[in-house]
Amino acid sequence: MEGVVELVTILTDDIEPMRAFYSDALGFEVIEDLGNYVEFRNPGVRFAICTREVMYEATGHESYREEMGSHAFELAFPVGGPDDVDRVYDEVVAGGVTPIKGPEMMPWARKTAFIADPDGNIHEIYSYKPEDFE
Repeated sequence: MEGVVELVTILTDDIEPMRAFYSDALGFEVIEDLGNYVEFRNPGVRFAICTREVMYEATGHESYREEMGSHAFELAFPVGGPDDVDRVYDEVVAGGVTPIKGPEMMPWARKTAFIADPDGNIHEIYSYKPEDFE
């Protein structure tokens, strides 16, 4: 097997608030909406949300019906320079996104803020330098 990730799918029991979070609050364009599966435009790795019931039906594995916890993963959203972190954080929080921690310069030399999605998963908004993506 080649070590490549082509799709990241977030599983949820309540897809509509998650769809609104990623499309309306964070600005991801919906490119496919099947009701129980939503895929967003994202350069590079495909990005989607899907109900846990769909995965149960596909696999028959009972783990998809067990109590779901949060904080099993984190997404990191690059937004530009340090001032952009402040601006984006203020915009998304004003739009109803749950704030976790306001923008702060971190030991890893990036200004970072933390927010939560409707399922309670904590994600970061961070500053970057062009060489980060070379």
